[in-house]
Amino acid sequence: MALFIAGLLLFLGVHSLRIVADGWRSRMLARLGQPAWKGAYALLSLLGFALMVVGFGLARQTPQQLWMPPLFLRHVSGLLVLLAFVLLAAAYVPHNSIKAKLHHPMLLAVKLWALAHLLSNSALHDVLLFGAFLLWAVLCFRAARQRDRVAGTRYPAGRAGATIVTVFAGLAGWALFAFWLHGWLIGVRPFG
Repeated sequence: MALFIAGLLLFLGVHSLRIVADGWRSRMLARLGQPAWKGAYALLSLLGFALMVVGFGLARQTPQQLWMPPLFLRHVSGLLVLLAFVLLAAAYVPHNSIKAKLHHPMLLAVKLWALAHLLSNSALHDVLLFGAFLLWAVLCFRAARQRDRVAGTRYPAGRAGATIVTVFAGLAGWALFAFWLHGWLIGVRPFG
């Protein structure tokens, strides 16, 4: 569990610099330059991710169940993750109305993904992983919205065609992950 927690702290810590130390981050970025900063950021992120994945895999071998979630929550979770995939697509498809209205769909996707997995998983390592990501996404979303207000950021209006592409891309990504990739990569088939 220590390896998992170390990876989780490193990964989310690196991704929390804009929340807790935005001024320091800006000074380091100016001092090191963008290529060196991005290289260090990527290296630390990958190290944290690797530790997290290996540690999570070890923790799954001896799970400590905290409670037994009701079966119907799996269906609720599936719906929330589907919405998360649409929001994830909205972060990347240009000119869609979802991003125009919500501004930071990637962070909202992480929130929904984490909440969905908290509802249907109850082992200690699950609660730590998804709870930490949910807390991070809430704080990061709040900080991003605050930065937008301070900077006076305006998001361009979306277009219907791009929004339709976004929704279909999200649905396709969800189906691919739910029915094939989740079982292959994670070892758990959400829908049997």
